[in-house]
This record gives sequence, C-alpha cells and structure tokens, in this order.
Amino acid sequence: MAKEGAQRAEETEQMIEKEGGKEGAEGSAAGSLRSGDAKEMRAVVLSAFGGLNKLRVSKKAMPEPQEGELKIRVKACGLNFIDLMVRQGNIDNPPKTPLVPGFECSGIVEALGDSVKGFEIGDRVMAFVNYNAWAEVVCTPVEFVYKIPDDMSFSEAAAFPMNFVAAYMMLFEVANLREGMSVLVHSAGGGVGQAVAQLCSTIPNVTVFGTASSFKHEAIKDSVTHLFDRNADYVQEVKRISTDGVDIVLDCLCGENTGKGLSLLKPLGTYILYGSSNMVTGETKSFFSFAKSWWQVEKVNPIKLYEENKVIAGFSLLNLLFKQNRGGLIKSVMDKLLNLYTSKKIKPVVDSLWALEEVKEAMQRIHDRGNIGKLILDVEKAPTPLMANDSTETSEAGEEEEDHEGDNENKERMPFIQ
Repeated sequence: MAKEGAQRAEETEQMIEKEGGKEGAEGSAAGSLRSGDAKEMRAVVLSAFGGLNKLRVSKKAMPEPQEGELKIRVKACGLNFIDLMVRQGNIDNPPKTPLVPGFECSGIVEALGDSVKGFEIGDRVMAFVNYNAWAEVVCTPVEFVYKIPDDMSFSEAAAFPMNFVAAYMMLFEVANLREGMSVLVHSAGGGVGQAVAQLCSTIPNVTVFGTASSFKHEAIKDSVTHLFDRNADYVQEVKRISTDGVDIVLDCLCGENTGKGLSLLKPLGTYILYGSSNMVTGETKSFFSFAKSWWQVEKVNPIKLYEENKVIAGFSLLNLLFKQNRGGLIKSVMDKLLNLYTSKKIKPVVDSLWALEEVKEAMQRIHDRGNIGKLILDVEKAPTPLMANDSTETSEAGEEEEDHEGDNENKERMPFIQ
C-alpha cells in the first residue's frame, strides 16, 4: 500500500506540473497559493438558449478561488439530461447567457482559497459546480468537493456525483427502500437508471422493473429483474408480474407517465418525479411539447391520495445543493456511497468519452437516448477532426442566424429538476 501511495503521489505531482500547477506549488512556499496573473482556459460556452449551434469552445479568463473555495484543474466532466434542458432554456430562472454549462467534474486540486481545510494541493477530487463545470479549471465551495478513492478513475469520478447521489437519496431518503420491496425505474440504461439498479442490488430481495429502448436490453438485462421496451404498455406488463403493483416509482419522463406511475403504486407506495425528458422532443425548446406534456400530467387529488394510501414526491438534487443549502446532507450521503464503492458494491457505468470540442455530438447522443450509462467530457482528449469541425469558435453572425422559440424569455419555463 505504501508503494502504491508513493506512485500515486508521484503521478499526481507530474499531472500538476503538466497543467501548470507547479507554479502554484512554488508559490505556496511564499505563503500564497493564488496567482494575480491573468490566465486563460478552454471552456464550452453557451452563447444563447437554443439548439446545438449555440455551443462553442472558446477561451475564458481562468477563475481563482475565493474564500472557502477550491480551484480544480479539471480532468473530466459529466453530461446529464438537465444540460440539454439548460441549453434549450427549459429551466426555471436560468442565469443569463453567455454561460459555461455543467454541474459536476473531477480533477486535481490546484489552489486553496482562504479558510479551506481538509484538502491539499494535488488531491484527486470530484465536485458539484453551480454551472461552469465544462472548462479546464473550476472553482467551487469546499462543501461540494469530495476526495476520489485511489482506484477510481477521473472519468468514473465525473460519472459518480449526480447519478449516485440522486439515486441514493430517492431510494433511501425519500422512499425508504427496504428488503423485499419493488421499484420501477424509467430510462434504466441511463446514468441514474444504472445507479438505481446497482443500489437496489445492495438490499436483499428487491425487485427492479425497468423500461429502456429495446437496443439497450442485451447490455443491461442483468442489472434489472424485469425489463420492458420503453414504447410498450409497461403498466400491464408490471401488473401481469406483480398484481398489486410496485412500492416505488422513479419517473424522469413526466407527462402521461405520471398517471401511469401513480396507478402502479401499492398502498403506502411512493411516486417520485425527478425529471421531465418527455418535454425535450427536438433540438430546441418546443412550447407545443411543453404544453402537451403538462396537459397529460395526472391531476393529483389529495383526497384520492388519502383514500389510496399513496405518496407523491419530487426530487431536485441541484435545488437541494444550490438553493436549499443541504450540502451537509449530501456529504453524508456521499460518504455512504464511497463506502459502497470501496467495498465494490457499486461502480459508475461510463458510456463514452468525448473531447470538449465534441460536446455537440455528445449532447445529441443523450438526446437520442443512445447512451448506456454516463457520457463524459474528457478535457485532455483530442477531438476527432471530422466530428469537431463545428464545435470550435463560431462567428458572431453564425450565432445570431436563428431565433428559436427557446430563446424567448417570455415563454413559461420548466421547473429546475434533476
């Protein structure tokens, strides 16, 4: 173990020197870990809300840590379906554009803000970031940063926070998953779906019903108990196997699936809405799809819930972190998850790695539901020339050619859910 630790320390030092961290380390001897020099970095920039043409890779000023923050040299970033909704402007009270998207990343600690304790230069970490994750360098409060286990890669670490924390909290904090219960999860082949399946396997005799595109079934069939095509009548399929229904429904689709999910709940069962991917039907925001999906949502009658002994809940990890100040709770959950990882009971599923310049193609893969597990932006990966032609600097004229309805700030926006 001592030899492995020495090798890890040497590798970390080499990575810091490669990325310019050596200057920060030398500066620490003089009592300062922050540089006043203006430096630039590469970042994915969303110039305006709309389609893929609103994304580009450009140079931005490198941030420096404020009090209580860590500066992280990013190695990998996670892509989530919420990032598509951000791009389209399909969220509640989005920040002004231009902005750098992304909510999670992994990398190496390069500098410490004042009053930061528990971390050192060179630590391998993963972190939640309130936007700005898709860049070579990020700064984020220390309460959102967690050390990476020695045997976890940077790509796995970037695939870990959003998916596993959301899955764990929905199953155990909201729905109180216990031995012998049953769970229905949509998009079972996605990052959250695979995290749910793995966490359910840590509890004895839990039955997992999953829906996914048929081409994913062979790859994920061993992770769930019963797997159905996402376009099939899964309600009847579930009831055929379990007449009483299920104990927990995890819904990232919304629309008509809300009523279906509620109809499948056993007495004392819990339905949790944590996303609304049915409202993303095209490259840009569609007010028609938005209206159609909300029209299809089951009108919840509290008296009916009372009579049927059912629970309906919502879960937004990003709101919990950045608006409701529950960082301490998230840290306790992360500690439990890392223990499960080190005991080899869970492991992030990485679908594929993409260069920053390939962000458009990566987003399209998520939109097409083509991924099994998590898509990762690898900051050090060289782009495939034919794929990255369109993702570098875009002319101002090119950015302003289209005026999609997703850019209209007067349109009603989706709640910020993940």
